[in-house]
Amino acid sequence: MASEDPKIHLTNNKGRRSLDSVAGFTTSIGLESIFTGTIGGRGHTIVLGRVEGSSELDGALVIGEGGCWVGDITAKYVVIAGQVEGSITAREKMEIVCTAKIRGSLTSPFIAIAEGAVHEGEIHMAKVKRFTDQRDRD
Repeated sequence: MASEDPKIHLTNNKGRRSLDSVAGFTTSIGLESIFTGTIGGRGHTIVLGRVEGSSELDGALVIGEGGCWVGDITAKYVVIAGQVEGSITAREKMEIVCTAKIRGSLTSPFIAIAEGAVHEGEIHMAKVKRFTDQRDRD
């Protein structure tokens, strides 16, 4: 787990298009926490600790910098700034932030991958957009 301040502030939704509709997170896995099992439901989830399992979410799933997920992910919107080992399916949008490290397949109609992000695996999508993240720079 990361002990220093994150480079990317995902809890501030302003300007992060994938999170514009997120008024708050109903579920959070905090720093130093470990969750094993399946997370499901309609709310929005943020992971800053470690999850070993799967998800079936109708809302947004955010894996913050320093967060880690081992297993398969399915959610409406997915934003990754941490590490994932497993397949990721976003039914509407997926954003891979510059600090992300992913090993597994990505599936979504729209995927944005920031310069500096690391991905090993297949990508299945309608179109991909590559960008340089300007929101968190000083």
